[in-house]
Amino acid sequence: MKKILAAVMALFMTVQVYGADLDIASQAAVLMDGKTGRVLWQKNMDEELPMASTTKIMTAIIALESGKLEQTVTAGKNAAAAPKVKMGLSVGEKHRLYDLLYPLMLESSNDAAVAIAEHIGGSVEGFAELMNEKAREIGAVNTEFVTPNGLDKDNHHSTAYDMALIARYALENEEFVKIINTRSITIPLKNMEEKQYSFNNKNRLLSEFEGAMGVKTGFTGKAGNCFVGAAQRGDRRFISVVLASGWGSRGKEMKWVDSKKLLSYGFDNYNYVEIPKESLKTEPVNVLFSKEGFVETEILDGAELCLTEEEAKDMKINVEIIRETQAPVKKGDKAGTVTAVLPNGEVVFKTDVVYSRDIERHDFKTCVEKVLELWFNINVDILSDLLG
Repeated sequence: MKKILAAVMALFMTVQVYGADLDIASQAAVLMDGKTGRVLWQKNMDEELPMASTTKIMTAIIALESGKLEQTVTAGKNAAAAPKVKMGLSVGEKHRLYDLLYPLMLESSNDAAVAIAEHIGGSVEGFAELMNEKAREIGAVNTEFVTPNGLDKDNHHSTAYDMALIARYALENEEFVKIINTRSITIPLKNMEEKQYSFNNKNRLLSEFEGAMGVKTGFTGKAGNCFVGAAQRGDRRFISVVLASGWGSRGKEMKWVDSKKLLSYGFDNYNYVEIPKESLKTEPVNVLFSKEGFVETEILDGAELCLTEEEAKDMKINVEIIRETQAPVKKGDKAGTVTAVLPNGEVVFKTDVVYSRDIERHDFKTCVEKVLELWFNINVDILSDLLG
C-alpha cells in the first residue's frame, strides 16, 4: 500500500461514487445486494488495497469446504509464533479443525489461521494457492492472498467489490453463518480436557444493527480499519464492505459508522421487483425452407431485481429478436435477447429469447434426400425378406 499521505491524497483525487450522495469516510466501500449480486452503492470499489483480517473469511471458506472439519490439527511452531491477536496456541497443541473456526472468526486469532492453513495446505504458501484458486472461482479476480490471517505481507490485497463477492459466497454456507453469529463459545483442548478456551464475538454490528449477520473485522498498520458486514431483514440481504476507514480511535469507530450507513441505505431504499418470464411477450420468427414458415419464441428466464421505487418505475425492458432464420431450427437455441435497462444505462437484467420448438428443413434437396432414404430403407427390408 502507498504511504498514508499518498492514500489520503488518493482519497480526494480518485473517489468514484455511485448511487446516492452518502458521506462515507472509508477509502473504498461497496454495498451489494446479497441475492442478485447487484452493486447498489460504491466508492473506489475496484481499488486494490490490503484488507487485513477480513482475509479470514476466505480462510474459513476453505476450511469449511475441505472435508477435514473433524480432523485433529496439531499446532506447529509457525502457528505458536504468530503475532497478536492470538488464542495462544503452543507447539504440539491439538484441536479439532472445526473448533478452530471460532477463534478465527470471533476473535480473529492469527495463530488459529496459521494452524488451519498448515493442516489443510501443507504450508501457508500451499494454503494461499487454495485461497487464490477459490477467489478466481468466485469471481474475485483483483484479489491476491499471501497469508491466511491478513497480516501485511508482500502483495496481499483485495478490493471492496471482491470482498463483497467473497462474503456473498460465504453467506450461502449455513455453518459459516452459524459461526459468525455465535456470541460466545468455550472449546476444550483435544489432548488436555481440563483446559478450555473461551471466545467472545468482537463484532459490534451484531448488537447494534437490526438483522445483522456479521461478518468480519480487520486492522493492520497498512490496511487501517476494515469491515465486511451483512444484515438480513425478511427476504432482503445486503452486504457492506469498507476498506481503509482510517487509523486510531476515529478510524476504528468509522468502520462501524460507515457500515451501518451503507446497510441502512440498502434497507431504506431497495426492494425486490419480480419480472415473470410469462409477462414478457415475444414475436415469432420467420423460418425459410420450412413447411410451417415460422417458429414461436419465448423468454428463457424471468428475474427478481433489487431496485428503488424510482428505478422500478423508470426501467425499460428491451426485447430484440431476429426477423428470420433458415431451417432447421432447434428448440432452445437463441433467437434474441431481453434486457432491463435503467435510465443511467445500467443493465440490471439480461436473458435470451429462444425458439419454442424444433423446425425441420423442407426444400428440394432435403425432400430428395428423404425420398432416397425412405426408398433405400424399404429396399433393404425387401432384400432381407428375399434372402430369408
